Amino acid sequence: MAGPRIVAELGRPETAQETADRKAASSAAYRSSKTFRNLAAALLITVAVVAVVYFGVPRGSLREPDPVDVSAVADQVSSSIDHTLLVPTVPAEWRANAARLEGETWLVVYAPPKGFVNIAQGIGVADGWAPRRLGNVSPSGSVTIDGIAWDEYTMSGQARPDGISYALSTTAGANTVLVYGGSLAPETVRTAAEGLTDQIRTLREETP
Repeated sequence: MAGPRIVAELGRPETAQETADRKAASSAAYRSSKTFRNLAAALLITVAVVAVVYFGVPRGSLREPDPVDVSAVADQVSSSIDHTLLVPTVPAEWRANAARLEGETWLVVYAPPKGFVNIAQGIGVADGWAPRRLGNVSPSGSVTIDGIAWDEYTMSGQARPDGISYALSTTAGANTVLVYGGSLAPETVRTAAEGLTDQIRTLREETP
């Protein structure tokens, strides 16, 4: 019968404790190796899933919503309140982002190539409505556009969270018309005002 196995490193047979320790170390090394392989496999699977999602899902810029049909909205709202609403004539490249009735105010919002322009029609509003809407800013002067006299508001030197830098206001019968914008030259606001000339005259003629 063969005697106890002699371990080369020891030059003698292992004791029972040494055998137990060796087996425990071997088991621990195996478990550690298996855990690492499982972790690596899981990582590779995760990377593969992310790659499929990234390369497989179509990407691109979000489609911009269609421009608002200001004339159509104005016709609908006008019939419901029995009052003429302004539909500005503006350059073709100006995008209409909004047209809505806010209480006593008909508001149209345009996005020219740079900045923004708002046209607000105060229906039956009291005196001082335009300055209040601008944050209680007093007129800085006046300007005549196509025969229409406008109060002029220049706010380029003031820090405003709404970004408004220039505005024009005038009356049209029982209405007050306010054209204002920001991040653009005053000429852009004046262009919008020019597109209201005929309608402002009509509103003035309709009011006794």
